[in-house]
Amino acid sequence: MIGSSSIAVAALLALSPLAQAQAPTNQFPQTPLADKRYDSPAALPYKVDSDTGLLRGSQAGFNICNSTTENQSSLCQTSYFNSVEDFCIWGPIEKDSTVADTEGEMVAWCSKPGHGTRLIPQGALTGIQWIKTPDYVQAVGFLDQSQINIKAGDWGGEMDPHGADLRGNPMGGVIFSTAFGGSAKQVIEWHNFVGGNKFCFKACDPAGPNAAHFCEHIYDRIGCDYNIPNAAQDKVFESCLGDNQDYPGVYTSNGQVMTYTQPAESLGAISTMPYTPKVPASSSCSTFESAKVYTGLPTAAATTTSGGAAATGSVSGSGSATSKAGTAVGAKATGTAAGNGAGSVGVGLVSVMGVVGAVVFLS
Repeated sequence: MIGSSSIAVAALLALSPLAQAQAPTNQFPQTPLADKRYDSPAALPYKVDSDTGLLRGSQAGFNICNSTTENQSSLCQTSYFNSVEDFCIWGPIEKDSTVADTEGEMVAWCSKPGHGTRLIPQGALTGIQWIKTPDYVQAVGFLDQSQINIKAGDWGGEMDPHGADLRGNPMGGVIFSTAFGGSAKQVIEWHNFVGGNKFCFKACDPAGPNAAHFCEHIYDRIGCDYNIPNAAQDKVFESCLGDNQDYPGVYTSNGQVMTYTQPAESLGAISTMPYTPKVPASSSCSTFESAKVYTGLPTAAATTTSGGAAATGSVSGSGSATSKAGTAVGAKATGTAAGNGAGSVGVGLVSVMGVVGAVVFLS
């Protein structure tokens, strides 16, 4: 199995000389997404990903979001991760999409109105465990993924602010949080896995010295169980305090601290792992009823294909909500290539969103 960057290069070589001259040849942005800093949501440009002529095309949505952009067709790519009551996850623009095909174009779907985004429909969330630790906040949830436009049966993948081409997945996607005190702060390091009717999302304290380690993005093929070890349960809604986890990929065996190396996808599916992740201790848990917390949400919507108006009064952030920015290097759900230039793989069945059957996990 080969990575999509190789596929993109091969596709360019197959073009006629005239087509090669007109085709995008640069993969990397002038400034990586993870290096872009904004003091507040008010400081955001219309599009965070402003580079042009790159292999994956243009940013699909926009970042200036307010009441004029809040609807079930919004293309807002500014997300929030504040509390068990108020958080967002990434989901596709169009119904029945696979994560592998649309990870670069995901938009924000939020649990509470007020952010200028799409809203997670009533009843889609069936269980949530929110945990705040000394270095990060995380949510692990169960949901009907078809209600946020992910195709039923799709085992999904990973979104993070890096990606093989450094433009992030989604491209231009930024996150803010009030969970670390004071006003909303930009979260620099985060990762979000979604698929198999489950999601997990971790946002690391931007002031923390180990944010890049706790929110590691290189273990895209081993899912929630290994990147965000948890004891979340479907039908249970709770908010807790917790201890820090071990860094993803780091474990202790016979008293020795070890670091797992994710194998090359050319070696085939990951069917076994050398360790079982340790679930950190949690405390001070409060349970609640979802109906009392997730208010103001719409019922499941019809097909969503267009963007909401931007704060400037223009309509769609990309000019075409239905086009796929990553078509030249996009992946299929079979795992032949990843839309961000990273490889993908189907792995053997062990546990939901851990090492999972027919899962495509993308960095």
